[in-house]
Amino acid sequence: MDNTILAIDNIFKAFPVNAGPGKTVHARAVDGVSLTVAKGEVVGLVGESGCGKSTLGRLALGLLLPTAGKVYFQGKDIGALAKEDLRALRREMQIIFQDPFASLNPRMRVRDIVTEPLVIHKLAGSRELDERAAAILARVGLSADTLMRYPHEFSGGQRQRIGIARALASGPSFIVADEPVSALDVSVQAQIINLLGDLQKDLGLSLLFIAHDLNVVRHFSDRVAVMYLGKIVEIAPAEEIYTKPSHPYTEALLADIPVPDPTVKRKHILLKGDIPSPTQVPPGCRFHTRCIYRFEPCDKVVPKTTDLGNGHFVDCHLRG
Repeated sequence: MDNTILAIDNIFKAFPVNAGPGKTVHARAVDGVSLTVAKGEVVGLVGESGCGKSTLGRLALGLLLPTAGKVYFQGKDIGALAKEDLRALRREMQIIFQDPFASLNPRMRVRDIVTEPLVIHKLAGSRELDERAAAILARVGLSADTLMRYPHEFSGGQRQRIGIARALASGPSFIVADEPVSALDVSVQAQIINLLGDLQKDLGLSLLFIAHDLNVVRHFSDRVAVMYLGKIVEIAPAEEIYTKPSHPYTEALLADIPVPDPTVKRKHILLKGDIPSPTQVPPGCRFHTRCIYRFEPCDKVVPKTTDLGNGHFVDCHLRG
């Protein structure tokens, strides 16, 4: 029996960009990505800002339409569904946004924010709403006396808990967590990550957890996919990514993780320059302009995906 809840099949997304009078170029935000998430699995998606992570997350939910490729949720091609069928499926798939203040309507009370999915999907009558809202808030660590308050009355961590409560309200089986802790203080990040971990286990949720910091997803993910300039360049079981990184970009990301021990000496990998523009993707391996290991074929030949075993795949000429 197939255990896959989400299957992204060779998906592309390009955005038109004005490049001057009468000239339009296309930014290749997602450039031929395939990815699966199993039922009850947490897949971490990491990479620098601008590499296409959030775009991929929105494509996975059907919030953006792909330029090419398909997304299957519970075996259904979401791009081919009628409007009403997609609406019904949406209760199963939700998103937690990066900025907990911008994603909450400042004119709505917490009660209305949390119960809105229940009303839209007709999951509760008017008499049940307050009780259901209080129960959902309790699950994320907030008391019932928050129901009649507004988002601006809460701290960043509390607002993110409200955003998580809203995502849980419809009883989803799959959630995209789009950098849910990057806008929070470090002390609060651990609380939110622990909360998401507990909810995932208790409810059997499947998660696509997006982050730019490999350290954030280490103890939270079953598998980790590393994304660079619109492509996934390495994917492996979480511990294998950290103990046996096979792509130079993954090595560089790991080298940037701070270690709270001044006696520990680590290899520092200095990446040259910035991530290239998605409107001008380099030929060959798209990482070759910044790679310290580059050699003859890297700037001309696109690397093939190499299977290293144990579900570990990498796109790199060093491993091919």
